[in-house]
Amino acid sequence: MRISAKADYAVRAAIELATSPDGKPVKAERVATAQDIPLNFLENILGEMRHAGIVRSQRGADGGFRLAKPAERVTIADVMRAVEGPLATVRGGPPEESNYPGSAAELPRVWIAVRKSLRQVVEQVTVADVAKGQLPKAIVKLADDPEAWVTR
Repeated sequence: MRISAKADYAVRAAIELATSPDGKPVKAERVATAQDIPLNFLENILGEMRHAGIVRSQRGADGGFRLAKPAERVTIADVMRAVEGPLATVRGGPPEESNYPGSAAELPRVWIAVRKSLRQVVEQVTVADVAKGQLPKAIVKLADDPEAWVTR
């Protein structure tokens, strides 16, 4: 699984917005500086997130961006889908639409299982969980496994 810079930046921006006191709008420049994200890239990402209903924008001197709903109701999966589309695709399409001949016939089930596993993590963690440093116990358990830290 590859998490693009775009998805990473979008999630980090949403987390930064979640830390705004009283949900006040935050200027894109502040988010970019706080998270070390190129401003031009961030502005495009915020536009996509606005279009998807993840953030709202407000114009004016006190304007900026804020989450469109409480951070407790915005999952990491919501943000990733807003900027990248479906979480798992096979050659650009849904894994359940893949079809292989002969000995590879069961491969779509593997891709579907991969998607299910990914969903079990990113649909369970909210932006608020990360912003508060309080991840769900199941996620902590997965991440605490030393094997999880080994790149192969």
